[in-house]
Amino acid sequence: MIFNSSFENIYLILPLIGFLIGLFGTMLGGGGGFFFLPVLTLIIGVPAHTAVATSLAATLPIGLVGSWGHYRKGNIDTRTGWLFCIAGIVGALLGARLTNFISGPQLKLFFGVYSILIAVNMLVTETRKKKESLAAENNNKLKPGKIAKGSFFGLTAGMISGTFGTSGTAPIIAGLFSMRLPVKLVVGTSLLVVLVITIFAVGAHFLVGSIDLTLIAFLTSGSVIGAFLGPRLFSKAKIGKSEKKVQYVYAVVVAAIGVLMIVNR
Repeated sequence: MIFNSSFENIYLILPLIGFLIGLFGTMLGGGGGFFFLPVLTLIIGVPAHTAVATSLAATLPIGLVGSWGHYRKGNIDTRTGWLFCIAGIVGALLGARLTNFISGPQLKLFFGVYSILIAVNMLVTETRKKKESLAAENNNKLKPGKIAKGSFFGLTAGMISGTFGTSGTAPIIAGLFSMRLPVKLVVGTSLLVVLVITIFAVGAHFLVGSIDLTLIAFLTSGSVIGAFLGPRLFSKAKIGKSEKKVQYVYAVVVAAIGVLMIVNR
């Protein structure tokens, strides 16, 4: 069901939040969809199931604008990306179905636990991922091992996206790094995968959930601008020592969001 909620003064901060999510989401490769759900539930007070569907719909413009920007900069490995997408579509449809069997408090609890696991994974694998990305050589041949990896990580990302209304960034990026893609290709390709998975997840939730167009309008008025600037700034950025610091800060923020979701369920 699609509806328009009545305006509230707190909605005025959503364009700024959307801008920051769109900017950093397209620079870090996740599309920023991970942050929409906690913003909607913790700050705005939107019911969990409505927040899931609305979060997915609000992620679409970021994925679209960000993917196009990275494609123009040559930061997307389309062959590997579509491998993830095919499995991700199946996962997104399954995840959207699974949401119907989870209550609002349970959804927040599971999302909180998932967030903490993401943060731990980011901290543990930071050194290994950095070495792989710097030494990587782009190989477009999809061998059986790569197909299996892409299918597994894509399916996992799709299920997470469909269930929680997030971008499923963690398994996508983990899978792309495991294929030894350079950092810039990981970021750009992950946005393409996020876009395709989100399209199908939104379609599935459209049939079973509620989407608030008012919230989407406020969020995307800022996120589109951020998504437009993100790929341009990222292409000019130098991948160096600052990457590790950003990774640690990002992990701490993700873990904090997970704790808040669990405490406020």
